[in-house]
Amino acid sequence: MSTDDNTAKRCLAMCPLFEAELLLELMLRTWQHPFSAEASFRQNLLESTTELLMTAARESCTEVFIEGLPANQMNFVSAVWYTEWSAVQDDPEERSRRKQWLEDIRRALPSCFCPTDLLES
Repeated sequence: MSTDDNTAKRCLAMCPLFEAELLLELMLRTWQHPFSAEASFRQNLLESTTELLMTAARESCTEVFIEGLPANQMNFVSAVWYTEWSAVQDDPEERSRRKQWLEDIRRALPSCFCPTDLLES
């Protein structure tokens, strides 16, 4: 697989840029995440998303983070989603509102959660 086919690697390159912070901020505020106003939450979520994309971008990665989506095809949105989904499993604070945010993202942006070859038509 070439680097061009590795969506996770391309999205990882975006993580240190201002645009990643902006996209994360917009995702949290637009779909009304209960912690959207907390700078430390946003920073931690971005750092965890970056770590996830680092793992997913490895050519040797065989982990399945989201069923039906190969790790190397994870994009920034799906990585943020998975990172928050994982955090909700361990943290009861605002669980129902956080789960609603997860459902809203998945419903609003379904193409972010499927293999790229299904989008090429």
